[in-house]
Amino acid sequence: MHFQSLAEDLKTVSTGLVYGRLAAVKGLMVEVTGIGQAASVGARIGLQRRDGETVQAEVVGFRDNRALCLPYGNLDGIGVGSKAYALAAEAEVRPSHAWLGRVVNGLGEPVDGKGPLPRGALPRVVRGKPPAAHARERVGSKIDLGVRALDVFAPCCKGQRLGIFAGSGVGKSVLLSMLARYTDCDVAIIGLIGERGREVQEFLEDDLGPEGLARSIVVVATSDEPALMRRQAAYLTFALAEHFRDQGQHVLCMMDSVTRFAMAQREIGLASGEPPASKGYTPTVFAELPKLLERAGPGTGNGGAITGLFTVLVDGDDHNEPVADAVRGILDGHIVMQRSIAERGRYPAINVLKSVSRTLPHAHSDDENRLMRAAKAHLSVYADMEEMIRLGAYRKGSNPEVDAALNYAPRIEAFLNQRKGDHSFAADSFQQLAAILG
Repeated sequence: MHFQSLAEDLKTVSTGLVYGRLAAVKGLMVEVTGIGQAASVGARIGLQRRDGETVQAEVVGFRDNRALCLPYGNLDGIGVGSKAYALAAEAEVRPSHAWLGRVVNGLGEPVDGKGPLPRGALPRVVRGKPPAAHARERVGSKIDLGVRALDVFAPCCKGQRLGIFAGSGVGKSVLLSMLARYTDCDVAIIGLIGERGREVQEFLEDDLGPEGLARSIVVVATSDEPALMRRQAAYLTFALAEHFRDQGQHVLCMMDSVTRFAMAQREIGLASGEPPASKGYTPTVFAELPKLLERAGPGTGNGGAITGLFTVLVDGDDHNEPVADAVRGILDGHIVMQRSIAERGRYPAINVLKSVSRTLPHAHSDDENRLMRAAKAHLSVYADMEEMIRLGAYRKGSNPEVDAALNYAPRIEAFLNQRKGDHSFAADSFQQLAAILG
């Protein structure tokens, strides 16, 4: 292993630096001349500030023999004529088990003040490719998510990918924190992409806690960071998950949120001259989403798998907006959170009638499927008649199905209500539901 690592290190040794000069800055885009032959799309470039410090950038395209670059940091102190030089052909990281319990940025650098990160034995490309479809295993057995509404109505299996779709302020981050703490897995890789800076410490201390953090690596890129850093943090999240999956471990990969990744890619596309398409999103957004999300899923025969739980911020509570629609078609199920449910005080505000898990009915036993279908039937009938019931237009005894729904639906709603610190198990949840339905 030592000699293999040494050989990999020797491959990365540069024979010399190729220098160029910064020719123009247009908004977020930096144009560099003189290194066109040495650079390729995705390559790292170093830009030297007036004070001698270096800002990393990435080549995103070429125009008129100039490399078009986007920076990972602030461009203060950089001007026309500043020195630029090629750093690496593509981004790599060297993760190891010693990274567990740590918080890193999109470049894999520690941001938790706990000192430097030890380098792993072998490098891993940050922008990896999904495993070949024919080589992948099938999804595994059902896993406990610790949330009653999901364990009963939208179960998740090992290697499955679920999306949590919600508008702002409906509670998706709280639901994600419950899943991060309670879901059964070996390792958790959590990507906080484009989120509020003040929430990071709250998530680490209140939601994950010391025990949850000990089995996790958290990748953070807050909303104030450049678009390239936010996108890179999403890629790094999956690269770290792939590292542990290839060691035969069950990895829980969580991202909050996919929409912020899409917004970052939109900024990058527009800055590099792409035409806006659907709702201002550029074509590369819809090309990158499946490349990213397909990296999660079952492994290729060593028992490892990446179970993916991703939040999607729906714009204006429109669940058919372009990003939500594209992600829903890629993932293996979607959990719909509804503002009207949150407004009446039931949390998590999951609409179980609109939520779908594509591993059903095989994920449940026959008895569990019968219980789930019976509960859904009562909730569906009650939802259809809710307006008439509120207006007093329905007379009890007119329809036995509606009478049954009137009896059971409020009790099922109470069963679905779950506090943030309340951990449930799937078997107990079905026992409670069976008691409610008699």
